[in-house]
Amino acid sequence: MPSISRVGKDCGNQSGSARVQSPVMPHATSPPAAAAITLSEAEATGFRIPARITASPRLTERHPWLYPWAVRVLIARRRYRWLRDLATGRARFARRTPAGTGDLLPVIVKKHSSLLMRELSEDEMVLQRNKVVNLRLATARVNRVVIRPGETFSFNRLVGNCTRRKGYIEGMRLSNGEAISGVGGGICQLANLIHWMVLHTDLTVVERSEHSFDPFPDKGRVLPWGVGCSIAYNYVDFTFRNDTDRTFQLEVWVDERHLRGVLRADTPLLSSYRVEARMERFVRYRDRIYRQNQIWQTTTDKTTGDRVGERLVKENCALVKYTPEGVEILDIRDD
Repeated sequence: MPSISRVGKDCGNQSGSARVQSPVMPHATSPPAAAAITLSEAEATGFRIPARITASPRLTERHPWLYPWAVRVLIARRRYRWLRDLATGRARFARRTPAGTGDLLPVIVKKHSSLLMRELSEDEMVLQRNKVVNLRLATARVNRVVIRPGETFSFNRLVGNCTRRKGYIEGMRLSNGEAISGVGGGICQLANLIHWMVLHTDLTVVERSEHSFDPFPDKGRVLPWGVGCSIAYNYVDFTFRNDTDRTFQLEVWVDERHLRGVLRADTPLLSSYRVEARMERFVRYRDRIYRQNQIWQTTTDKTTGDRVGERLVKENCALVKYTPEGVEILDIRDD
Protein backbone atom coordinates (compact mmCIF):
# COMPACT_ATOMS: atom_id res chain seq x y z
CA MET A 1 0.00 0.00 0.00
CA PRO A 2 1.36 3.50 -0.72
CA SER A 3 2.46 5.08 2.52
CA ILE A 4 0.85 8.29 3.65
CA SER A 5 2.85 11.50 3.60
CA ARG A 6 3.80 13.36 6.73
CA VAL A 7 1.84 16.26 5.27
CA GLY A 8 -1.34 14.32 5.96
CA LYS A 9 -1.52 14.96 9.70
CA ASP A 10 -3.69 18.05 9.81
CA CYS A 11 -6.75 19.54 11.46
CA GLY A 12 -9.88 19.28 9.36
CA ASN A 13 -10.70 18.01 5.90
CA GLN A 14 -8.03 16.88 3.50
CA SER A 15 -9.40 18.53 0.37
CA GLY A 16 -9.32 22.09 -0.93
CA SER A 17 -6.11 23.21 0.77
CA ALA A 18 -4.19 26.31 -0.21
CA ARG A 19 -0.99 27.57 1.36
CA VAL A 20 -1.13 30.89 3.16
CA GLN A 21 1.62 33.23 4.21
CA SER A 22 3.44 32.12 7.34
CA PRO A 23 3.71 34.62 10.20
CA VAL A 24 6.67 36.97 9.79
CA MET A 25 8.98 36.60 12.73
CA PRO A 26 10.98 39.65 13.87
CA HIS A 27 14.71 39.55 13.31
CA ALA A 28 16.40 38.37 16.46
CA THR A 29 19.87 37.88 17.70
CA SER A 30 21.09 34.30 17.84
CA PRO A 31 19.66 32.50 20.86
CA PRO A 32 22.15 31.75 23.61
CA ALA A 33 23.78 28.35 23.29
CA ALA A 34 24.78 25.98 26.07
CA ALA A 35 27.94 23.88 26.03
CA ALA A 36 27.81 21.23 23.33
CA ILE A 37 27.37 17.56 24.16
CA THR A 38 27.71 14.47 22.00
CA LEU A 39 24.79 12.67 20.42
CA SER A 40 25.27 9.63 22.66
CA GLU A 41 25.25 11.86 25.74
CA ALA A 42 22.06 13.53 24.50
CA GLU A 43 20.41 10.17 23.82
CA ALA A 44 21.26 9.10 27.37
CA THR A 45 19.12 12.01 28.60
CA GLY A 46 16.21 11.12 26.34
CA PHE A 47 16.93 12.98 23.09
CA ARG A 48 15.33 11.17 20.16
CA ILE A 49 14.63 12.76 16.80
CA PRO A 50 11.26 11.37 15.64
CA ALA A 51 11.70 8.95 12.76
CA ARG A 52 8.88 10.68 10.88
CA ILE A 53 11.08 13.80 10.63
CA THR A 54 14.36 12.16 9.61
CA ALA A 55 12.95 9.35 7.46
CA SER A 56 13.53 9.32 3.73
CA PRO A 57 10.69 10.78 1.64
CA ARG A 58 7.79 8.38 1.57
CA LEU A 59 6.25 6.99 -1.56
CA THR A 60 3.43 9.54 -1.54
CA GLU A 61 5.96 12.36 -1.15
CA ARG A 62 8.00 11.13 -4.10
CA HIS A 63 4.83 10.56 -6.14
CA PRO A 64 2.18 13.02 -4.89
CA TRP A 65 -0.45 11.66 -7.29
CA LEU A 66 -0.61 8.57 -5.06
CA TYR A 67 -1.55 10.61 -1.98
CA PRO A 68 -5.36 10.67 -2.48
CA TRP A 69 -5.35 6.91 -3.03
CA ALA A 70 -3.32 6.31 0.12
CA VAL A 71 -5.84 8.39 2.08
CA ARG A 72 -8.72 6.36 0.66
CA VAL A 73 -7.05 3.12 1.67
CA LEU A 74 -6.49 4.34 5.24
CA ILE A 75 -10.08 5.58 5.49
CA ALA A 76 -11.37 2.23 4.25
CA ARG A 77 -9.27 0.41 6.84
CA ARG A 78 -10.64 2.61 9.61
CA ARG A 79 -14.22 2.07 8.52
CA TYR A 80 -13.64 -1.69 8.37
CA ARG A 81 -12.30 -1.67 11.94
CA TRP A 82 -15.32 0.30 13.13
CA LEU A 83 -17.72 -2.18 11.55
CA ARG A 84 -15.74 -5.16 12.82
CA ASP A 85 -15.60 -3.80 16.37
CA LEU A 86 -19.32 -3.08 16.41
CA ALA A 87 -20.20 -6.50 14.98
CA THR A 88 -17.98 -8.45 17.37
CA GLY A 89 -18.60 -6.29 20.44
CA ARG A 90 -14.91 -5.52 20.61
CA ALA A 91 -15.75 -1.84 21.13
CA ARG A 92 -18.80 0.20 22.10
CA PHE A 93 -18.73 3.81 20.97
CA ALA A 94 -20.20 6.83 22.72
CA ARG A 95 -23.06 8.30 20.71
CA ARG A 96 -24.06 11.87 20.02
CA THR A 97 -26.82 13.25 22.21
CA PRO A 98 -29.68 14.89 20.26
CA ALA A 99 -29.66 18.68 20.65
CA GLY A 100 -31.57 19.94 23.66
CA THR A 101 -31.96 16.52 25.28
CA GLY A 102 -30.37 14.90 28.30
CA ASP A 103 -29.58 16.33 31.72
CA LEU A 104 -26.09 17.39 32.70
CA LEU A 105 -24.30 15.06 35.11
CA PRO A 106 -23.89 16.62 38.58
CA VAL A 107 -20.14 16.40 39.28
CA ILE A 108 -17.73 18.81 37.58
CA VAL A 109 -14.43 17.01 37.12
CA LYS A 110 -12.47 19.55 35.06
CA LYS A 111 -13.06 22.89 33.33
CA HIS A 112 -10.98 24.54 30.65
CA SER A 113 -11.19 27.32 28.10
CA SER A 114 -8.95 28.41 25.23
CA LEU A 115 -8.81 31.66 23.27
CA LEU A 116 -10.32 31.50 19.82
CA MET A 117 -8.03 34.09 18.20
CA ARG A 118 -4.32 34.84 18.42
CA GLU A 119 -2.31 37.65 16.82
CA LEU A 120 -1.05 36.46 13.43
CA SER A 121 -0.81 37.88 9.91
CA GLU A 122 -3.93 39.38 8.30
CA ASP A 123 -4.37 36.39 5.96
CA GLU A 124 -4.28 34.05 8.92
CA MET A 125 -6.66 36.24 10.95
CA VAL A 126 -9.28 35.60 8.25
CA LEU A 127 -8.71 31.87 8.61
CA GLN A 128 -8.97 32.15 12.39
CA ARG A 129 -12.36 33.86 12.10
CA ASN A 130 -13.43 31.05 9.81
CA LYS A 131 -12.11 28.58 12.38
CA VAL A 132 -14.67 29.89 14.88
CA VAL A 133 -17.46 28.94 12.45
CA ASN A 134 -16.00 25.44 12.17
CA LEU A 135 -15.68 25.08 15.93
CA ARG A 136 -19.32 26.03 16.46
CA LEU A 137 -20.37 23.24 14.11
CA ALA A 138 -17.99 20.69 15.66
CA THR A 139 -18.91 21.47 19.29
CA ALA A 140 -22.59 20.94 18.43
CA ARG A 141 -21.73 17.35 17.48
CA VAL A 142 -19.88 16.65 20.74
CA ASN A 143 -21.76 18.71 23.31
CA ARG A 144 -23.40 16.65 26.07
CA VAL A 145 -22.12 13.34 24.74
CA VAL A 146 -22.16 10.68 27.48
CA ILE A 147 -19.35 8.14 27.82
CA ARG A 148 -20.62 5.19 29.85
CA PRO A 149 -18.46 2.47 31.43
CA GLY A 150 -16.84 0.39 28.69
CA GLU A 151 -17.57 2.93 25.94
CA THR A 152 -15.02 4.59 23.66
CA PHE A 153 -15.12 8.23 22.61
CA SER A 154 -14.02 8.74 18.99
CA PHE A 155 -13.62 12.33 17.80
CA ASN A 156 -13.97 11.39 14.13
CA ARG A 157 -17.06 9.23 14.68
CA LEU A 158 -18.85 12.05 16.49
CA VAL A 159 -17.75 15.09 14.50
CA GLY A 160 -17.68 13.32 11.14
CA ASN A 161 -16.20 14.58 7.89
CA CYS A 162 -15.99 18.38 7.83
CA THR A 163 -17.33 19.20 4.37
CA ARG A 164 -18.71 22.32 2.71
CA ARG A 165 -22.09 20.61 2.44
CA LYS A 166 -22.27 20.54 6.25
CA GLY A 167 -21.41 24.25 6.49
CA TYR A 168 -17.67 24.04 7.19
CA ILE A 169 -15.48 26.69 5.56
CA GLU A 170 -11.79 27.41 4.92
CA GLY A 171 -9.97 27.57 8.24
CA MET A 172 -6.38 27.36 9.41
CA ARG A 173 -4.74 23.98 9.81
CA LEU A 174 -1.14 22.85 10.07
CA SER A 175 0.69 20.83 7.46
CA ASN A 176 4.39 20.05 7.70
CA GLY A 177 4.73 22.79 10.28
CA GLU A 178 3.18 25.53 8.14
CA ALA A 179 -0.22 27.18 8.28
CA ILE A 180 -2.41 26.33 5.31
CA SER A 181 -6.08 26.79 4.56
CA GLY A 182 -8.47 23.87 4.36
CA VAL A 183 -12.17 23.16 4.75
CA GLY A 184 -12.88 22.43 8.41
CA GLY A 185 -9.52 23.80 9.51
CA GLY A 186 -9.12 24.54 13.22
CA ILE A 187 -11.23 21.78 14.76
CA CYS A 188 -8.13 20.27 16.36
CA GLN A 189 -8.51 23.03 18.99
CA LEU A 190 -11.58 21.16 20.20
CA ALA A 191 -9.67 17.87 20.33
CA ASN A 192 -6.88 19.65 22.27
CA LEU A 193 -9.34 20.94 24.86
CA ILE A 194 -10.99 17.54 25.34
CA HIS A 195 -7.62 15.78 25.61
CA TRP A 196 -6.44 18.22 28.29
CA MET A 197 -9.55 17.58 30.40
CA VAL A 198 -9.30 13.80 29.92
CA LEU A 199 -5.70 13.89 31.20
CA HIS A 200 -7.12 15.03 34.56
CA THR A 201 -9.08 11.80 34.99
CA ASP A 202 -8.54 8.04 35.06
CA LEU A 203 -9.95 7.69 31.54
CA THR A 204 -7.71 5.77 29.12
CA VAL A 205 -6.37 7.56 26.04
CA VAL A 206 -6.35 4.95 23.26
CA GLU A 207 -5.30 6.97 20.21
CA ARG A 208 -3.74 10.38 19.95
CA SER A 209 -1.42 11.78 17.29
CA GLU A 210 0.57 14.96 17.76
CA HIS A 211 2.04 17.39 15.25
CA SER A 212 5.62 16.73 14.16
CA PHE A 213 6.50 20.43 14.21
CA ASP A 214 6.43 23.36 16.62
CA PRO A 215 5.14 26.12 14.31
CA PHE A 216 4.68 29.17 16.58
CA PRO A 217 6.42 30.65 19.63
CA ASP A 218 4.76 30.49 23.04
CA LYS A 219 3.01 33.85 23.03
CA GLY A 220 0.16 33.60 25.53
CA ARG A 221 0.46 29.82 25.94
CA VAL A 222 -1.70 28.46 28.74
CA LEU A 223 -1.27 24.69 28.42
CA PRO A 224 2.09 22.90 28.39
CA TRP A 225 3.57 22.48 24.95
CA GLY A 226 3.08 18.95 23.63
CA VAL A 227 -0.45 18.10 24.83
CA GLY A 228 -2.23 18.90 21.56
CA CYS A 229 -3.84 16.53 19.06
CA SER A 230 -3.75 16.16 15.31
CA ILE A 231 -7.00 15.25 13.55
CA ALA A 232 -7.61 14.13 9.96
CA TYR A 233 -10.82 12.42 8.91
CA ASN A 234 -10.84 9.47 8.87
CA TYR A 235 -7.42 8.07 9.56
CA VAL A 236 -5.94 10.28 12.32
CA ASP A 237 -8.30 10.17 15.29
CA PHE A 238 -8.41 11.06 18.98
CA THR A 239 -10.04 8.34 21.09
CA PHE A 240 -10.30 7.50 24.76
CA ARG A 241 -12.04 4.66 26.63
CA ASN A 242 -13.96 4.67 29.89
CA ASP A 243 -12.46 1.79 31.88
CA THR A 244 -14.00 3.05 35.13
CA ASP A 245 -17.31 2.24 36.83
CA ARG A 246 -18.63 5.82 36.53
CA THR A 247 -20.25 7.70 33.66
CA PHE A 248 -18.65 10.81 32.15
CA GLN A 249 -20.12 13.60 30.05
CA LEU A 250 -18.63 16.35 27.88
CA GLU A 251 -20.07 19.85 27.75
CA VAL A 252 -18.44 22.09 25.11
CA TRP A 253 -19.44 25.39 23.54
CA VAL A 254 -18.10 28.54 21.86
CA ASP A 255 -18.70 32.02 23.26
CA GLU A 256 -17.48 35.42 22.05
CA ARG A 257 -13.79 34.90 22.82
CA HIS A 258 -13.27 31.34 24.05
CA LEU A 259 -13.81 27.71 23.32
CA ARG A 260 -15.03 26.31 26.64
CA GLY A 261 -15.38 22.83 28.03
CA VAL A 262 -16.52 21.02 31.16
CA LEU A 263 -15.95 17.34 31.84
CA ARG A 264 -18.62 15.95 34.16
CA ALA A 265 -19.28 12.65 35.96
CA ASP A 266 -22.15 11.01 37.81
CA THR A 267 -20.08 10.42 40.96
CA PRO A 268 -17.01 12.19 42.40
CA LEU A 269 -13.54 10.95 41.50
CA LEU A 270 -11.54 9.51 44.39
CA SER A 271 -8.31 11.04 43.12
CA SER A 272 -7.20 14.37 41.71
CA TYR A 273 -4.73 14.70 38.86
CA ARG A 274 -2.02 17.20 38.05
CA VAL A 275 -0.53 17.37 34.56
CA GLU A 276 2.76 19.17 33.96
CA ALA A 277 5.69 19.41 31.57
CA ARG A 278 9.19 18.42 32.65
CA MET A 279 12.60 18.31 30.96
CA GLU A 280 11.79 21.30 28.73
CA ARG A 281 14.62 22.24 26.36
CA PHE A 282 15.57 23.36 22.89
CA VAL A 283 18.40 21.50 21.18
CA ARG A 284 20.29 22.14 17.96
CA TYR A 285 21.50 19.18 15.92
CA ARG A 286 22.86 19.39 12.37
CA ASP A 287 21.65 22.99 11.97
CA ARG A 288 18.10 22.12 12.96
CA ILE A 289 16.45 23.17 16.23
CA TYR A 290 14.22 20.72 18.08
CA ARG A 291 11.98 21.18 21.08
CA GLN A 292 11.67 18.50 23.74
CA ASN A 293 9.72 17.85 26.89
CA GLN A 294 7.97 15.18 28.90
CA ILE A 295 4.32 15.28 30.00
CA TRP A 296 3.70 13.75 33.43
CA GLN A 297 0.50 12.99 35.32
CA THR A 298 0.58 12.96 39.13
CA THR A 299 -2.24 11.27 41.08
CA THR A 300 -3.25 12.40 44.59
CA ASP A 301 -5.70 10.67 46.92
CA LYS A 302 -8.44 13.18 47.72
CA THR A 303 -9.13 11.68 51.16
CA THR A 304 -5.59 11.64 52.54
CA GLY A 305 -3.92 14.21 50.32
CA ASP A 306 -1.11 11.74 49.67
CA ARG A 307 0.51 11.41 46.29
CA VAL A 308 -0.24 7.85 45.21
CA GLY A 309 1.44 7.71 41.82
CA GLU A 310 2.77 9.39 38.77
CA ARG A 311 3.26 8.30 35.18
CA LEU A 312 4.96 9.52 32.05
CA VAL A 313 2.20 10.35 29.59
CA LYS A 314 4.26 11.37 26.58
CA GLU A 315 7.78 12.27 25.45
CA ASN A 316 7.69 15.00 22.81
CA CYS A 317 10.27 16.04 20.25
CA ALA A 318 9.37 18.34 17.35
CA LEU A 319 11.17 20.33 14.71
CA VAL A 320 10.97 24.06 15.48
CA LYS A 321 9.81 26.23 12.57
CA TYR A 322 10.58 29.63 14.09
CA THR A 323 13.60 31.35 15.68
CA PRO A 324 13.43 30.83 19.46
CA GLU A 325 14.10 34.05 21.35
CA GLY A 326 15.58 34.39 24.83
CA VAL A 327 15.98 30.66 25.46
CA GLU A 328 19.07 28.56 25.87
CA ILE A 329 19.74 26.10 23.07
CA LEU A 330 21.76 22.95 23.75
CA ASP A 331 24.11 22.11 20.89
CA ILE A 332 24.51 18.43 20.04
CA ARG A 333 27.37 17.17 17.92
CA ASP A 334 27.92 13.79 16.35
CA ASP A 335 30.12 11.36 18.28
